[in-house]
Amino acid sequence: MTESDKTIEFNKTNFIKQFSGSLSQMDSAFEMGSNIGGENIDQVYFIGCGAPHHLFLVLEYWGAKYATHTTFHRYFPAEFILHNPQSINEHSLIVFGSHSGTTKETVDAAAFAKTTPAKTLAFTQSVDSPLGKIVDIAITYGETKEGYFSAFMLTLAFLSAFLSKKEPDWPYHEALVQSLPHLPAALADAKKQTLQTAMEQAALMKDIQQLYVLGAGPMYTTAYVFASCFLMEMQWLHAYALQAAEFFHGPFEVVEPSTPILLLIGEGPTRPIAERVKRFTKQFSENTLIYDAKEFNMPGILPEIRPLVAPMIVDAALTNLVESIAILRKHPMSTRRYMGKVEY
Repeated sequence: MTESDKTIEFNKTNFIKQFSGSLSQMDSAFEMGSNIGGENIDQVYFIGCGAPHHLFLVLEYWGAKYATHTTFHRYFPAEFILHNPQSINEHSLIVFGSHSGTTKETVDAAAFAKTTPAKTLAFTQSVDSPLGKIVDIAITYGETKEGYFSAFMLTLAFLSAFLSKKEPDWPYHEALVQSLPHLPAALADAKKQTLQTAMEQAALMKDIQQLYVLGAGPMYTTAYVFASCFLMEMQWLHAYALQAAEFFHGPFEVVEPSTPILLLIGEGPTRPIAERVKRFTKQFSENTLIYDAKEFNMPGILPEIRPLVAPMIVDAALTNLVESIAILRKHPMSTRRYMGKVEY
């Protein structure tokens, strides 16, 4: 058996079970969003490190697109404390994200936020975590191996209900109420769809020295998570996430026929930006791999909601790729050199 003949194992039933907590809390997230949307809140601050920070990018993008009565801000926790935005007041909502609820910078930022007049809210796995204890409100999804996707489901449910109460132009709430309970199955479907091809792609990528990962608009979230969290953190591979809108303002000059590129194409307003990159790489690159959200069925997801969840669908498919790379490199995804092991 060759390397490319191997496949990773995927148990759809066990995968979907990981979302029992988030599904059980979805009505609460909708209710909380509606309640806070009925308050005099006109600013939302999203605060998180790493993957949670970039998950918030998706929410900020869609919220800012339709909001006329609410402004959105996004900070890394350490920068939030040092920047100390003077606009924070009693009409502000500060939203934190941390799966463990123990991320030091995020907990510190939540403590700092409590010194302001703002309302604080966290999405995390346990109300008993340091983050869960310090904020005014904690929306929790319980212990799960799929915390990233679980947090996305609940934050999107919350934001949609908030916007439906606050913003008359928000068009997606009813469709999200119908679609979000089906997101775990849609994620599982995306993983299953790419099981056969993931190992073939991994065999070509496991020895690369550098990978550029591109996404436009909300799909940059997935580009970042794959490059920074999966390849750099979990596989110690050199990878760099790029906003596709910036590609032609310098970065494209490094492209040679052999330059490894992973292009992620979403749906919605920024799709033409990624398609422009696709046209360029077809002409000048012989080593581009493309994941296109339109190639996934997304069962149970209404058509108008596809652009909102596309970054997560593509992320689910890409987990097969990084897990396959980990197998071929004999480098477990849990292995760390510095994180949690040295002072930093």
